[in-house]
Amino acid sequence: MRRSFFLLAFAAFPSLAVAQSSDLDATCETVAKNFLLADKITVGTVQSFPELKPPGVRMTYSTRENTAKADMTDTFECEFASSVKPHHLTRFCVSTTCYSPTGDDVDRKRRFEEMRILLERAEK
Repeated sequence: MRRSFFLLAFAAFPSLAVAQSSDLDATCETVAKNFLLADKITVGTVQSFPELKPPGVRMTYSTRENTAKADMTDTFECEFASSVKPHHLTRFCVSTTCYSPTGDDVDRKRRFEEMRILLERAEK
């Protein structure tokens, strides 16, 4: 049923159907929670780009409950190998600090690998 809804939405509103990706959004939110060691984060504005190479998500967030979207200035970004599951995390950034398997900083590489492993565990 869900699949037919998305096909219908895509046929009726092709630009709307691919404008956001709830799968990518949720996966990036999972990465953010794992990185921030938080069971819950408050997500503000979300922009997802499943049609880009690599697909990605950018969102504002807060670790405080009841934070207004306008007050959220912290950002979290994710890039993935694929827009369909399993997404395979390729890079993420917290504000202006980025983590990837190819960076020069050993600690950032390790944090990236930790998030990649936690995400793979969650997708199983």
